[in-house]
Formats: sequence, C-alpha cells, structure tokens
Amino acid sequence: MNYQVESTKTLKRVLQGLDLSALTKPQQKEFGARLSLNFPRLFEALYEVYGWQYDFYYHLQTLAEILLNSYSSRATHLHTKDKKSLCNPLWHKSQNMLGMAVYVDLFGGDLVKLKSRIPYLKSMGITYLHLMPLYDCPEGDSDGGYAVSNYRKVMPSLGTIDDLKIFSKALNKEGISLVLDFVFNHTSDEHEWATSAKQGDEACQSYYYMFDDKTIPNQYEVSLREIFPQIRRGNFTFNPESSKWVWTTFNNFQWDLNYSNPEVFNKITDEMLFLANLGCDALRLDALAFIWKEKGTSCENQAKAHTLIQAFNACLQISAPSVVFKSEAIVHPDEVVKYIAPQECQLSYNPLLMALIWNSLATRKTDLITASLQKTGTIHKDCSWVNYVRCHDDIGWTFDDDVARKIGINGSDHRRFLNEFYTGKFPGSFANGVPFGENPSTGDCRVCGSLASLCGLESAIETNNTVAISDAIKRVMIVHSIILSIGGIPLLYAGDEFGLLNDYSYKNDSSKQHDARWVHRIEVDDELITKGAAKSAKIINQQLKELIHIRKQTEVFGNATSIILDSPNQHCFVYLRETDPAQKSAQQATQKCLCIANFSEHHLTLEGSVFAKLGTDSAYDLVTQQSVNCLKDVALGPYQFLWLTPS
Repeated sequence: MNYQVESTKTLKRVLQGLDLSALTKPQQKEFGARLSLNFPRLFEALYEVYGWQYDFYYHLQTLAEILLNSYSSRATHLHTKDKKSLCNPLWHKSQNMLGMAVYVDLFGGDLVKLKSRIPYLKSMGITYLHLMPLYDCPEGDSDGGYAVSNYRKVMPSLGTIDDLKIFSKALNKEGISLVLDFVFNHTSDEHEWATSAKQGDEACQSYYYMFDDKTIPNQYEVSLREIFPQIRRGNFTFNPESSKWVWTTFNNFQWDLNYSNPEVFNKITDEMLFLANLGCDALRLDALAFIWKEKGTSCENQAKAHTLIQAFNACLQISAPSVVFKSEAIVHPDEVVKYIAPQECQLSYNPLLMALIWNSLATRKTDLITASLQKTGTIHKDCSWVNYVRCHDDIGWTFDDDVARKIGINGSDHRRFLNEFYTGKFPGSFANGVPFGENPSTGDCRVCGSLASLCGLESAIETNNTVAISDAIKRVMIVHSIILSIGGIPLLYAGDEFGLLNDYSYKNDSSKQHDARWVHRIEVDDELITKGAAKSAKIINQQLKELIHIRKQTEVFGNATSIILDSPNQHCFVYLRETDPAQKSAQQATQKCLCIANFSEHHLTLEGSVFAKLGTDSAYDLVTQQSVNCLKDVALGPYQFLWLTPS
C-alpha cells in the first residue's frame, strides 16, 4: 500500500466529517495543521493494527472526533503551554531538571495539603513531580493504585478532579512539571466496562480478553511468564459473575485490555487526552511492554505494542503536544531502548542503570555497569533517561546475560547472589531488604527496601556503629551522585532525600501484608520536612542539596552526551560528560566533566592516564572545590566521587 496516497485521501474525508464550527478561525487553522502534520503516521500505525477490519474507517473517523473534542476542551493556559513547548521541545534535557515521585497520601495527605508542600519542593530544587496513581480504585488492595476504576475521578480520600486541576495549575505557575500515570494495559475489575462485562454486555466483554473455558488461555500460558507468582499462579482468572476466564497479567482484579479491538484504542485515547487536559507535562506509560498479545510469544515487547504507542504519541501531538510519554519497561535492556524515540516515548526510566548501581555497591566492582552502559546506554539525542536509584516498585536484576558472560559472570548465579546480598542473607551484607515476587518453583525473587536501608543505614543505626553509619551515608551519596551527573532527569523517591528507613508496619495491614513493596512506601510528614528525623537524615539532606545545587549550576550536566569509559581500577566507575561541539558557536568552547566514583569502602589510587579525556594538565573538582593534578595518580577515599572540569 502507498500510505502517503491513502492517508492523504483519508484525511480529506475525515476533515469533511468534522464539525470545526465551535473553534475560532485561528484554532481551526492550528488544529487542522497539527492533524495534517501527524495524520500520515497515525493512519499508517492504525492501518497496520486495524486495517483488516471492515469498519476501520468508521473507527478512524470516531478517533478524529475524539481528538477534536479534546483540543476544543483544552484550557487556554494549556494551549499557551503547547505553543511554548513546541518552541522548546527539549525542556527535559536541562541541567535544572530534578524529579521526585510521591504518593499523595504519604507525602501531603491530600491534594489540597499537597499544594502547601510546593515551597518545600522548590527548596529541594524539584522541577518535575510525579504523582503516583491517584485515580479511583478498589478499596483495600489496588496494586498501589494501579488498578484504575475511573480515570476521571480521584480517590475520594485525596480530593477531586478539580483539586487536581488547581494543583496542576499551581505547579505550572512555579515551573514544576507534573507527571501522571497512564495505566493503559488494564483496568480494575470495578471499572464500568468490567462491571458491564460481568453482567453480560458483549460489547464491553470485547474490551477485555474473556474466554468460556481454559482451552485458549492454556495455549497462551505455554509461553507466558508469571509476574506475581507469590500471589497467584498463571495469567488468567475465572470470573464467576460472567462465568468466563479473564486475562489478568498482574493481579486477579486487574483485567488486561484487548487492543485488537479498535474501539478499545479509541476509548483509551479519550481517557489519555482527559488526563493530558488536567495539565500534566508527561504521562508514564505503565506496563507498556504487555499491551499486545500474540499467541506463541511471551506477549511482551511485541512489534504492535510499539505501533500502538506511536499511534498514541501521534494523538498527543495533535491535541496536546506539550505532553510527552515516559516509558516504564522493566525488561531486557535491548528491549528497553526500543521504546525510546521522539515519535514513541521521549522519556524512559533507566532500570539498567538503577540495577547496576546496586550491583556495584554489592560487588564493589564496576565492570558490569561499564560494559552494560557502553552497549545500551546511548539513546536518541532528543530523548532523555529518567535516572533513579529507588522507586515505588521492587528491584529486578534486568542486566544482559550476554554482556555478563563476556566478563565472566553467570547471570543466573549472580542474580541469586544479589538477591541474597540485598535481603541480608549473604555473609557480610550491609543491606536490609525484603524479598518480593518469590517464585516457589524457581526460588527467584526481586528486592524491596528503602534506599537508605539497602545502603546499610538501618543495620548501622541498630548496632550504633559510627563507622558503619558513615559508610552507609557515603553509599547514599555516591548513588545519588551518579543519577545527578550522568545525564537525563534525576528522579528522587520521596523520603530518600532524608534517608528514611524501612517501614515494616505494612505487615499489620491485611490489604498490604502480601505486598512487600509497602516496606519502602513511607510517609513523609511535616515534622520530617521541618526538623529532620535524625542526625543522619539532616546530613543526607544537606549533602544532597549541595550536589543538586552544583548540578543546576553546571551546563554539561544538561544537554550533553555521556561517554562511558574503561576504568584502570575495577572499583571505579568513570564517564565523561561533554557538550556537543556542533551546537556551540565559535565563541563557545566544548564543556567537559569527568565523573569518577569509587564503589569500595577502601582507599585506592587511580592512574593519571584516565584524565587524558579532559585534555588538561589540571582539573577542578566541583564537589570538593579543590584542584587536581591530572599528571599524577589520584588518591580516592572510601566511596568518594569526583566531578572534574578543566581548570
């Protein structure tokens, strides 16, 4: 098919079917221009997935009406933001960017109270706030809010949609980008679609994967993995109300949506654009690797999953172009990078960096993080990693086994070691972690725990060991130094800026005790923010603020490239930050910063040859504010890190 010819003819018919009379003349021109610009790729993507259906053009016309309605209902200040964003599409690459992820109830109580926390966020330098899912969901267990019952309703305990709009506008006024979750792989079983499906509504049943018996589910199960095997086995749940088996990848109460049905794509696009019109700057695509099912495959990372995300992206560019996508793909590193592109996800979590930072702390070695990032650390120049050390979720060891094998590491054995180390079972471990998702058949698991507890602060405080406390704080700081300097958006998880320890009270809550992730979902109260909980909290908070200040003052930590270097010492992680010479004028020299991190608790010496990349005989360390002789070997203290610029 000649997509260009067909999309041009189809666009003409679509425009004829749209009523633009509610728009002003300038708006008609703007909407028409965006639709014309993005329609060819939208048409091609949707034709690839749904073109075989007899009513394809009907669904395409319906989608165009959804896009028009969303555009026309978008607030004036958001239309203004769209225009500004189109002039500055790389806002996310600035060195001023600093993110934080929060649960509204654990961080502010509700949306009204959360607004009063904006001054605190500004004092930390936060410019990007991710509100963990706050939509209406089932009472009790809701997978931390990721079982959505109504995308257009906030959990009553947190406030209302109007409260969210007011909060969003307040953030926008203060220059803080709002990030919301787009949970589009599944809904809760209490969503109105699921409720109607249970009652026998065939149209709504077609929104999900529902089967009369286990014949077809069993055919799929052969090649599927289990995500939460400690909760229930398999990927399908029998629903007695409808007498059908339902595809439930994650939990029994989370029903997977059927994207082979074009009506589902349109319905979810409508919900997505409603969220965009709340005023957010980014939507986190939850579980995006699972959205397309193909029998005989793992039903993860399928080609049509990418096609669908590209179609969603095109819809945003038409109706709300200031909003970008953030990929949440906790899968093989080679698959993660496939979601990152200007016309797919402009932002992406960096699970590989996260996992291998923890690996380096446990092993005191950096060969795996170096080799892994040299292979898959580079992404499109107009996209950004979102770098984090901890988040609301567990830690999975998603490194590349082939890379590990080349440096003499057996992937399976090494994951077992890391699980034992971070759950405190390995002799000499400093960590207090909790196993999660333990598979009773294989013994495999993932790890939960707050950043500080995993860094050894919990056990150090319990034993009142001052040396261990000092080392733990150094570990907290070295991992933050990496995400603050390696490029992209550094993302803090609320509470980590104070070094909060594990909260084991979840074991006493029947709705949470089966989910160990609640051990690190910790309340950040007013007293902690105003006074600090302990001496260690104050030290961590102050040192972190100092690093953040340095980052924001240093252009090379923004829109620049990272070159991962081989280190002459196995305990050191070394990378060069460098601005692009092509983007500089003749008067602006290329800026460089050589970042070095000692992942061991020992003093060591680093050979002077590593400094050659700076191209200077002497350097200035932004952290210690001291000069460094690049012609000599440099001594590093335990867990010390350097940010060296030419002096």
